[in-house]
Amino acid sequence: MTCGCCQNRLPVTYRIAEVRRETPFVQTFVFPVSLGARPGQFVMVWLPGVDEVPMSVANDDGKKLQITFFAVGDTTKKLAGLKKGDLVGLRGPFGTHYAWKPKQTIVLVAGGYGAAPMYFAASEAAKDKCTLMAIIGARSKEHLLYLDAFSRLPKTTVSIATDDGSQGHKGFNVDLLKEFLEGKEKKPDQVFACGPERMLVAVSDLCAEHSVPCQLSLERYMKCGYGLCGNCVINGVRMCVDGPVVQNDAARAFTEFGKVHRDHLGKKHTL
Repeated sequence: MTCGCCQNRLPVTYRIAEVRRETPFVQTFVFPVSLGARPGQFVMVWLPGVDEVPMSVANDDGKKLQITFFAVGDTTKKLAGLKKGDLVGLRGPFGTHYAWKPKQTIVLVAGGYGAAPMYFAASEAAKDKCTLMAIIGARSKEHLLYLDAFSRLPKTTVSIATDDGSQGHKGFNVDLLKEFLEGKEKKPDQVFACGPERMLVAVSDLCAEHSVPCQLSLERYMKCGYGLCGNCVINGVRMCVDGPVVQNDAARAFTEFGKVHRDHLGKKHTL
């Protein structure tokens, strides 16, 4: 068993210890290593001879690390073809992480495969006796992730929203957050969110309206992981170092938040 007690800036290869099929579109790799990652941080995943891509950490329990990914691009499609025992390079962890205090009440809003890093945050917060509400959204029930894992956590309730109404609320997960914030006299201590940027903007607006502290994971295409290349910059702020998890006030100060994204070459595109 290997333990990464500090940030690895060069990739180290590990054999895949387990492959889990989460949905027809998403799978999880488990590695027999702890990199000391904290919820919200990411690692760079290297497939020798192909490419390297950033991925959020889905769990790091001190003994094993797992990543959960959607095979959507060339590299992730090749990764999806790997099996137990194959080698994958990892470096990191990088970036900021979600933070909380013991016994807080936290609402976790997850969109799509944002459910994986949200589960990591929930599982760690549960150890601090936090009361948790997970609001998980996806296009349809076939795309929902980590429902059973969330349900097994203590002091945790799970609400579901699907765009097509195939499971849970028909509509967006932000609809459920709005109902929750408007229907409670006592507001949660914090809201955490991870998912598509339009969802994050809606969460940001709701939390600002209701004066609820909020931490958002701003997804950008990370390359170096430690602030040298500038590919992940938002309004001059390097998301691989000063993000991806940022406080809502900071996110709302970014004029590019919810409007501009950069591709793998650093070219800006309108969202």
